[in-house]
Amino acid sequence: MNIFDRVTNYLKLSYIELKKVVWPSQKEVTQHTLLVIGISIGVAIFLGIVDYILQIALGVIIIK
Repeated sequence: MNIFDRVTNYLKLSYIELKKVVWPSQKEVTQHTLLVIGISIGVAIFLGIVDYILQIALGVIIIK
């Protein structure tokens, strides 16, 4: 089996597997996207608060 046959076989099998994929609906994609954005904003706010608290705490420790 030469390289051309192997590549052709690989592409055929890939296409067959791709037809088996169950793609999410537009509603599911939108919901998951909004969920990821919401969680990202929540984590950013949390880390911002933790950073601010640590900045104040270290400032107090260093000044003393």
